[in-house]
Amino acid sequence: MDKHATMTVLKKILKWALIIGGGGFALCIISATIYVIFIFSQFDSSSYKDLTENYELKSKEIFELKTFINSIVPSNKSVDIEFEDNNTLGIFHVTEGGNYDSNWDVETNSGKADTLFQKIGWTTETLKTLKDKLDKANCISVSNGDPCKIGFHRNGMGKYYYNVFSKPIADSLKTTYNDSCTYILFKDNIVLEWGGGAIGNQCFPDLKNGGL
Repeated sequence: MDKHATMTVLKKILKWALIIGGGGFALCIISATIYVIFIFSQFDSSSYKDLTENYELKSKEIFELKTFINSIVPSNKSVDIEFEDNNTLGIFHVTEGGNYDSNWDVETNSGKADTLFQKIGWTTETLKTLKDKLDKANCISVSNGDPCKIGFHRNGMGKYYYNVFSKPIADSLKTTYNDSCTYILFKDNIVLEWGGGAIGNQCFPDLKNGGL
C-alpha cells in the first residue's frame, strides 16, 4: 500500500474512532492512529516550496478553477469539496441557508452524491469538469467564495492552501492574512495557508524547520 493510500485509511480509522467516541477502545485507536500519522507525516514531500512553485507553474489553471467553482455554486450556498480519487469525495460539505451539512467519503456514483448534487444544481458532468480543473491545477480540493480556498496537497493530516482573492487584499486585512504562521501573503491577491487540522502543527511546518 503506498503512502497516500495508507494515510487515507488512517484518516478513516480516526474519523470512525471519533464517531464511536468516549470508550477506552476508541481512545486507544485514536492514540495509535495519531502516532502512526505522525510517523508517516515526517516522510511527506509536500512543502512550502512545492506550494509556491506549483502556483508559478499553474496560476492560470488556479484562477480558472476559482472562476469555475464560483460559477457553479448558487450565491446563497457554499461547497467545500476534496477528491480522494476519481470515485470518492473525501469531503463534500454543503452549507445552505446557514445549515452546515458535513459529508465524508462520498462515492461519486451513489444516492448520497445525487442528493447533494440536487441541493446545489450539479450533475455528474459538473463533477467531472471540476475534477478535471483541479487536476490541471495540480490541486485536490476547493471551496467557493472570495477568497476561493484551493487545497494544494496534504502533508500528514494537514493541508496547504491557496486563498485566491478577486482583488488585491485591503490594507486592513493584511495583518490577518500575513501572520507568518497560518497565513503568508504571497502575492497582492494570493494568500498561502497551512491548515494543521485538529492534531497537526498549527503553523507552516517549514517555518518551524526554518525553511522559509
